[in-house]
Amino acid sequence: MEKRGESVEVRGKTVEEAIAAGLAQLGLRREQVEVEILSQGSRGLLGIGAEDARVRLTPIVEAAPAEPQEPVLSEEYWEGPEEEEVRAEGPKAPALSPKEVERIAREALQGILQRMSIQARIVSKPPTEFMLEGDNPPPVVLDIQGRDLGVLIGRRGETLGALQFLVRLIVNHRTRRWYNVVIDVQGYKERREQQLRRLAERMAEQVVATRRSVVLEAMPPYERRIVHLALRNHPKVTTHSIGEGDNRKVMIHLRQ
Repeated sequence: MEKRGESVEVRGKTVEEAIAAGLAQLGLRREQVEVEILSQGSRGLLGIGAEDARVRLTPIVEAAPAEPQEPVLSEEYWEGPEEEEVRAEGPKAPALSPKEVERIAREALQGILQRMSIQARIVSKPPTEFMLEGDNPPPVVLDIQGRDLGVLIGRRGETLGALQFLVRLIVNHRTRRWYNVVIDVQGYKERREQQLRRLAERMAEQVVATRRSVVLEAMPPYERRIVHLALRNHPKVTTHSIGEGDNRKVMIHLRQ
């Protein structure tokens, strides 16, 4: 569990200088703080009207959990309404096999599609590397296939995120346990993963070449997680999320 300490606001000629100054003031490392960029700053015209960059650094204080808990997906995995934990209440039931979980998830998804008057096939698929979560069991992945299914994806995948949340909720309610179920539509998530991975690699090259940080567009948690994972082993750059709510973004910057 994480708690937030008292934040500080710091100025600098650049965002990175402001962050470095704030870290020095707090005596912490970058991964120990939450960074919010208040202003990117401005060079002005011929030095006139220049403004410093401003950032807010909030220390993250780790607190030991009161009791052991089931593994849960990191914040960067959940999409849309799934930011809240999806858990069954009451005593846990015996664990089910992946096939049984898939059967329950398939029935739940089929029922939702029927109520939406959508005719489609539900196909089981293996998870991609970005769908895996640490040492947790691989997720059950169901892909909806058919014609004119864009309505199930929605803007920035928001409808798909809500659909997945609903299926997980039904599965967890029926099984009295937490299971990771991923819902896709005609391979949308796989294609999006490839796009984001290429974007992350291209932006990392830009950061190395220019030695200037890059802030990507606002993304839902699952997509930000893809960017983080795509660059986690990069030798010269690293990433962290900035901003709040729907405006939360990934910043790519040089390793210190």
